[in-house]
Order: sequence, then structure tokens, then C-alpha cells
Amino acid sequence: MVPVMLGLKSETSARWLAQVDRDLDEVLIDHAHCEKKAAGTALNLIFAYVEDDQLCREMEQIVAEELEHFRLVRELLERRKIPFRRLRPSSYGRKLNDLVRKIEPGRAVDRLLVAGLIEARSCQRFAALRDHVPDPELAKFYGDLFAAEARHHATYVRLAKRYATETEVEQRLEWLAEREAEILSQGDPVARMHS
Repeated sequence: MVPVMLGLKSETSARWLAQVDRDLDEVLIDHAHCEKKAAGTALNLIFAYVEDDQLCREMEQIVAEELEHFRLVRELLERRKIPFRRLRPSSYGRKLNDLVRKIEPGRAVDRLLVAGLIEARSCQRFAALRDHVPDPELAKFYGDLFAAEARHHATYVRLAKRYATETEVEQRLEWLAEREAEILSQGDPVARMHS
């Protein structure tokens, strides 16, 4: 088991590792889609909060990094002769985004914290893959990506504190992290990075 990290409220489960063992190719394909979605999330935050110069600058960096990760995963798939294709996503992201409040500034706080939680869970899943898969190339690949996800998590949480007090952000992050753990505990029948 990969321990709880970055404020998450649950470990990576044996159920998920069993999905990885059964459908590693699908998890890898989904990882590419996740990197693309992460770039889109950061870009959408630029559109939504274009007046926030600091947020825009930091999101520019995240967009560039996530697109670079997308390229790296696509190259990994190519080397392994795994065709990149559309996949039905897990329900994880939709369920988390359903928790975002509708009124500003709570909406900004929640959008940033949900993005941060997804990065934290990705970080945890990368550590799990690094330690679980017997393939040295994959273990190194996920070990190399680990730090970027942790850094993105910290960036999103720090930026949320521009829209509410530190106490309010920490309380909201705690609540959202509890919901995130509940969502993952329900599981998903398909093997995905966040199933």
C-alpha cells in the first residue's frame, strides 16, 4: 500500500492495484488522457481568472508541464505498441467537480482545491505504480513524474489562499479530501488512473 500523502484521506487500495495488474494498458492510456485534462483544467482557470496575474503565470507553467507529460506518456504508449484511443473516463473527476460551489469566491477556492486533490491522488498513484510494477522502465517513468504532481498540488492549494483565508482554505480542503476518499472507496469497474 502507498501511504496517505499530501492531505489525502485514504491509501491507494489493493483493489486498484489488482485493476492495474489486469488492465495496465488501459491505465496507461487513461494516464495520457489525465495529463491532457490536467492541462485543460489549468487553461480553464486562466480563462476564468484572467485578472489574477499570479494565477495566470503559474497556470501557464502547469499547462506546459502537463502537455509535456502528455507527450511523454504518448511516447511510452508508442514504444509499447499500445494504440492511443478514446476511453470512457472514470466517474472520479465528475463527482469531485460536482462538489464545487457555484458562487465566487468559493467557486475559485473549490476549483483550485479539487485540481490540487486530483494532483495529490495522481502523485500517490504514481508512487504506487513506481513501487508495484515489475517493469523497470515503468517504475522509473512514474518515479520521475512523482515530484511534478506534488509540486502542482502545492501550487493549487497556495493559490486557493488568494481567494479565502488560510483557515477557510484548510477547512475546505479537509472537507473535500474526505469526500474525495469516499468517491474512490466506491470504486469504478473500469481500470483507470483514478478508479
